[in-house]
Formats: sequence, C-alpha cells, structure tokens
Amino acid sequence: MSSSASIKRVAFQGEPGAFSEEAAIQLLGKETGTVPCRTFEALFSSVADDIADYALAPIENSLAGSVHKSYDLLLESHLQVIRETILPVSHNLIGIHGAALEDIETVESHPVALAQCEKFFRTHPQILRVPALDTAGSVREIVLARDLSRGAIAGKRAAEIYGGKILLEHIEDHKENYTRFLLLAASPEPRDDADKLSLVVHLEHKAGALQRALDVFAQRGISLLKIESRPIAGHPWEYRFYLDLQTSLNDREAVRALEELRSCTSDIRVLGSYPSYKTGTRQP
Repeated sequence: MSSSASIKRVAFQGEPGAFSEEAAIQLLGKETGTVPCRTFEALFSSVADDIADYALAPIENSLAGSVHKSYDLLLESHLQVIRETILPVSHNLIGIHGAALEDIETVESHPVALAQCEKFFRTHPQILRVPALDTAGSVREIVLARDLSRGAIAGKRAAEIYGGKILLEHIEDHKENYTRFLLLAASPEPRDDADKLSLVVHLEHKAGALQRALDVFAQRGISLLKIESRPIAGHPWEYRFYLDLQTSLNDREAVRALEELRSCTSDIRVLGSYPSYKTGTRQP
C-alpha cells in the first residue's frame, strides 16, 4: 500500500501468532495491520471502539463444529459479514530451545487444540495437558518461563514469533482440519462477485414454521449450505436460526425469497451478502 494511512486494521481474538492472525493475513495480505484482542467480546466491539476497521471471527471448525460465541456476538454487535476465508489448521508441539520430546511433562494450549491432538496424548500418557486461553499465548508463556519441561501446541507462526522450537510437526488427529472465518465490518460492502448470503431468523414457536421458512428458498432453487440454531435468552425453548445460502442480494430470486420470508417469520436480519472463499486465492 502507498501509505500507512491506507493500511486497514483487522482485529482478531488471541495473541500475535494465533491461527486467527494467520487467517487475517491469508485473506488481506501481509501489509494488513493486525490487532490482537484478548476476548471475543473485545473482538466484536473493536470496530465500534475504533480499535480496528474490521474484525475477523472464527465461525466454525471442520472437526470441532460451530463457534457458538461468535454466532451470539455477531447478532449483538450488528456487524456485517463482508468476506470469508478458510484456514488449514496444523498443530505442532513446541518447546524452548534446548528441550527434547522426552523432557516435556506438560503441554499447554487452547482446549480445542488439545482435544484435536488426542492421539498424541495417548501415545505419550505421561504428558499432562494444561488448558489455556489460546494457542499462540501458550507458546509465549513457555518461552518466557524457560522451563524445559513445558511445551505448547500451536502453529509454526507462533514458534517463529516467540522463539520456540518445534519438537514435533503435525500432531493433530486429522489432517483435514479447517477453520472458517468471517470478516466483519460496520456496514455492508456490496460486491458484484457476491455469491453467499447469511441471515438469521426468529421463527414463531409453532409446527411447520421452519419448513415454511426454508421452502421460500427451496422453491426458487436456492441451496441451503448451513443451518445453525441458537437459544434466545429470556425465551425458553425459542430459537434463532442462522442460515448460509448459495446466493446473494444480487440475485432477484433471493430478494423475492427474503420478501416472502418476512411475511412468515417473527424477525429476520441479513448478516451479509459476500463472496465465498475460493481455495488458493486472496480476495481484494
């Protein structure tokens, strides 16, 4: 970019070197200014607080499933989805320089990362797992402690940033491990190449409500990519449904479907009309 003023600030949850930061760079390039946030709440308020121009939030993992915190805070924040990216996740055992595998007695990381490395822990039953706030922060802590017996599970970028030593690569149980992230902004950014639509609906608590809502898309040949239900606080046994659809607001049939949907739902909110992630490309 031509000047520092043009560099966009992207907030992510975690410490520098986290998978979320790697995803931000994958999506927007190395020139992106990344802003670490300790909590998801801080992440989702970062744009309104003028700490960042965008927020990048994990929304689902191919093994662990949906990130419910992101779904709930997305609705509360009123941010708009403008792009997405999918990051391959590979876990590594990291220690301090001078350490060897046989020195490690405890391994620290985010609970999801620990759970995705069960085979490693079964093979090394003497090693205790220690839950932590995030993967990259775990590497920082063990390096600062200078303790040969402490290890961490994180990505290669975290080892590079904090000066850790990779003791074992690819210790995840499944190689097909991906996390999908949403890029969020204060307002929509219409794009001609948008081909994905995300929305949330509050359905009336009566028989057939969900079927009627989905039929408005099925009848127009619009594919449903994902559906996620979340309970509504203060309303026991009532739910909001998050939908991802293979269409966009550029499609007249999608606009007509939304008009019909509004007539049979208690509430509807479009979360974003945006281009879906294309493998191996960085979207401008």
